Formats: sequence, structure tokens, C-alpha cells
Amino acid sequence: MSTTIIEACWNSIGVNGDQSCDKLEQHVHCRNCEVYASAAQQNLQRPVSDDYKKDWAAHFRQAATGNQQQDSSCLVFRIGREWLSLPTRMFVSVAPIAKPHRLPHRASRGLSGIVNVGGTLYPCMSLADLLGIDESEGEAATNRHTFARLLLTRWEDQSYALPVADLHGILRYASGEVQAPAATINKGLSRFLSGVISHDDMRIGMLDEALIGYQLARTLR
Repeated sequence: MSTTIIEACWNSIGVNGDQSCDKLEQHVHCRNCEVYASAAQQNLQRPVSDDYKKDWAAHFRQAATGNQQQDSSCLVFRIGREWLSLPTRMFVSVAPIAKPHRLPHRASRGLSGIVNVGGTLYPCMSLADLLGIDESEGEAATNRHTFARLLLTRWEDQSYALPVADLHGILRYASGEVQAPAATINKGLSRFLSGVISHDDMRIGMLDEALIGYQLARTLR
């Protein structure tokens, strides 16, 4: 199979196309398919020209300017219509969404139950309930496939599973460019925000790590 055909398949019959590929039933997503993996391997093994090397060497020799000092990173996700983030150091992994099993005689606001991820049980915590966000609002960005996820996080030796409607991924940013939250943000959410950052067309609320961690632990008690 040629590279052109391989490259075209996920854009025509795969997840970016009409999703008619018979391999999707087995693999769910093109990135799990051996055809996609083979194309990626060919891409990584392609010859690199001398001009390409020189251009990138010149790029990395340049002195960093003020707006290039991206000294912090966070994981960006969506709940309802709100794009939010937490520091990357809080996260252990990302897992497929799973339905929580309710705990008898436990009705704490924010505690949805427990979920089994890879044979390990995690308390499933609803950030939507804790932050006062309507989960029925919001939609995927244009031309993006939306996949709900479980974010597995850890705070003071306790692990949690946090369901989110969409996952943007890890974002590096300059701490000096963080802005104050807008006064129009609902009070339930605003008290948990330490700031706001802009990325492309998104305004991302930065959740306060300590406040969120404390609230998760308090809910679980």
C-alpha cells in the first residue's frame, strides 16, 4: 500500500472521514490501527535534508524573547461549555470514560461513585457538581472529534477519577501572561480559579490546585 493511500484512508473512511472503514469496529480509532502506525513509522524514517537541519539549528540558536518564556504547563479539558485546566503534575494518566457505580449510603455532592480502571478502583468525582457547571451545555470545537475521558489524578496520596466532556491536551504557557478571571464567571466556579489564559480561540480557566485538591479530599470524607 502506498504512502498516499495510507495517508488518505483515515481522512476518507477513518475517523476524519465518513467512518465507513471496517477496521474501526475493532480498533475504535485510527491511531490504534496497524495501517496508521505503519504510516507514522514511514514518516519518522523519511530522509531529512541538510537545509532542513540548518533551518532548525538556526531557529534553536535564537535567544528566547519575553513571550517565549513558557515556564509552566497544564492539562486543558472541557466540562459543559467551560474550558479549564490543572497543573500537569497532578495527573497520572488518561483513561476511557466509564460509568461509575454508586456507593450505598453515600450521597456527598460531587461524589458520583467508584470506577474500575485497569483493575484499580478510583473514587469518581464530578467537577461539574463541585464547580456548579451545567454539563448539558457546550459542544466540540469545529472539525474536532469529541471523546469524553476520565482524568486520573492524585492529591496527597489519594487518587481520583475526574470525568470530562473533552480533552484538549497539555498546554505550555508563560506564567507572566496569566490574566485575572472575568467578573462575569459564575461564583461557584470563580472561587476555584487562580487565573485565565488564552490559547487560540479558547479562554481557559486555571483551577487552583490546592483548592481543588482540598475540595476533592473533603468530598471523599
